[in-house]
Amino acid sequence: MRIVHISDCYAPRVGGIETQVQDLATHQAARGDAVHVLTATALPKGAEAQGRSRYRASTTESLGLRVHRLASRTTFGLPVHPLGLWLIRRALRMLKPDVVHVHAGVVSPFAYDGARAARSLGLPLAITWHCMLDGVESLVSAGARATGWDDAPFAPSAVSTVAAERVADALDRTDVTVLSNGLDLAPWLAAAANPVPAASPGSLRVVGTQRLAPRKRAIPLLMAVARAHEALGRHPDGTPRIRMTLVGGGPAEGQVRSEVQANRLEDVVTVMGKVPRALLPTIYRDQDVFVSPSVLEAFGIAALEARASGLAVVGRAGTGLGEFVEDGVNGFLVPSDEAMSRTLVRLASEPELLGRIRATNAATPPAVAWPDVLTVADELYGRAVSSAAA
Repeated sequence: MRIVHISDCYAPRVGGIETQVQDLATHQAARGDAVHVLTATALPKGAEAQGRSRYRASTTESLGLRVHRLASRTTFGLPVHPLGLWLIRRALRMLKPDVVHVHAGVVSPFAYDGARAARSLGLPLAITWHCMLDGVESLVSAGARATGWDDAPFAPSAVSTVAAERVADALDRTDVTVLSNGLDLAPWLAAAANPVPAASPGSLRVVGTQRLAPRKRAIPLLMAVARAHEALGRHPDGTPRIRMTLVGGGPAEGQVRSEVQANRLEDVVTVMGKVPRALLPTIYRDQDVFVSPSVLEAFGIAALEARASGLAVVGRAGTGLGEFVEDGVNGFLVPSDEAMSRTLVRLASEPELLGRIRATNAATPPAVAWPDVLTVADELYGRAVSSAAA
């Protein structure tokens, strides 16, 4: 099968649409599909030294995966192109795909240009939303009705049940399915099989891996841990009973570090900054609980990786974490930041409860292996082909 993925961004990082598009495309190429990615993301600075333009380049990644960058010098690095619709349409005419798979967020101008281009050419089209449409459902609904997307011939999906419900409501469609994110389980299961015990009994080791941006709510997470620390107090030797390692970079990193100092949490919270994804299993071996404060988490790939590593997961209810976290079994899905603090205190105070959850997660991997995800993707593509034919 010849597959073209279209995504605003394409640059490996911790979590996000980019990681999932790359992983899905790579696994499809590995089984023999001809896979191309169209993106508005430029190559990293320094690529010019290899004789290539950062903004207009086609490169080959592992297993023959082809990435075509249609970036613009005029957009200050933003993943959008003023001529995106025209460029994508021209590329699709050249590539002649069997199916076009568009990956959309709340604001995805290049991806939506890709959907329009595929529709105008009559190509089989699948669209996966990697976001929660909370707050913009009415706008999406009005736009879909005005442009005919509410009953257009394409196969819609989202990365979780809660995200799919929002898409179905916005488009007034009943055929929105779930195409969850996938995971190569091996490195995470190895971490689950070889955990490092805590140095001090009665201590809780907490980790959060996220982009440090306002939407991900890093500061509220910091305050939730601070409240838990205040409730738990310290060991007789003065060391805190709860410690958090915060992994990730982003525009709010400076503010997070300032808040740590302002609240005198230097020995409670360690801000590591951005680290390579390959190091995360090693980091998770030294942790007990993963925390996710986001209320607009469509799936939560970082939480999934932590769950596969055997960590208990504490996140917000009503998010995509419910795809792989059963409340009270694999962790806890809480209704508020205050409830998150209380849950951390409970896990620190009830080691038997924490041990039971961790043992369950280590023994029962989440059902997100790539062969299963590829099967669902193929079913989605089959629906796209049938819709285009009809």
